[in-house]
Amino acid sequence: MTMGLPLAGVVIVLTTIAIWIGSDLLESASERLSTYYGLPLVIQGAIVAAVGSSMPELAAVVFAAVVEGSLDLGVGAIVGSAIFNVLVIPAVAGVVTDDEIESSRTLVYKEAQFYMLAVSVLLITFALAVIYYPAPGRTLAGTVTRPLAVIPLALYGLYVFIQAQDTADHEPDPAAAKGIAARRQWGRLLAGLATILVAVHFLVEAVASTGETFGVDPFLMGAIVLAAATSLPDTLVSVRAAQADRGVTSLANVLGSNTFDLLVAIPVGVLLAGALPVDFATAVPMFAVLTAATILLFTALRTDLSLTQREAYVLLLAYVLFVAWVIVEASGIIPGVLP
Repeated sequence: MTMGLPLAGVVIVLTTIAIWIGSDLLESASERLSTYYGLPLVIQGAIVAAVGSSMPELAAVVFAAVVEGSLDLGVGAIVGSAIFNVLVIPAVAGVVTDDEIESSRTLVYKEAQFYMLAVSVLLITFALAVIYYPAPGRTLAGTVTRPLAVIPLALYGLYVFIQAQDTADHEPDPAAAKGIAARRQWGRLLAGLATILVAVHFLVEAVASTGETFGVDPFLMGAIVLAAATSLPDTLVSVRAAQADRGVTSLANVLGSNTFDLLVAIPVGVLLAGALPVDFATAVPMFAVLTAATILLFTALRTDLSLTQREAYVLLLAYVLFVAWVIVEASGIIPGVLP
């Protein structure tokens, strides 16, 4: 469906608000259900909260794959969201809190490094698509098939297994579950999920229509506009956790959300569509930026195992430079690697 530019702008704003509301319902219900079922904090942050806050990205990939018939918009949203998550979310959390955000060796040496492995595996999956299923008449373009999509999904299965093993000795506190109505929370969770799905459906259409109007590549529209809109729930979760002096949970949500997005959201879109094209020449520069952003965050977290306000502002500046680079290259002002 093609929208006029004013209508598309209104839809983007309204659906972003709806995603915020739906994600708030979903995440608060997920947190209470995690407490009710006695899950440890690292599982709450790295898996439950991360999966809950990643629902907009997952829905964006699914709708882009099924409705638009392409991975470009969805993958752009995932990679752009991942860059937004590692640069903007920790930075905002660090700026709005008075104290430094505490990290941990487990977060730095397990979560961050496994996330880097997720980036590598997805990039390898795309490379295999170009090598074994090249797109006819196109350079550095290929088709991601269902068998290839299983590769990142298998790695996420390993991630969940490792998390389960690391928390095997966890003993929940029965008193913490008192007063939580599980049935009501499940209802809130489903209501939040339904709101997100409806909102993202119209958001994807509005972003795609806007990109067509201005002649901007779908991957880039996904990396900037769609990524920012779908990353707002992650921002909300991490900022709340940081303000509650739960720095590890705040940062674990960022890395866990990105791991889920890369290893689950994109493969699910492929599994539903059967096979989808990917432009390797566009994806690789963005993955390079994502890798550099992750290294910057990793370095900031490792110094004294905390994130200071000065480091938070450095992360924000890095994101501003990234957006400026994308806009300049997309506009054709200077020659670059992006189309």
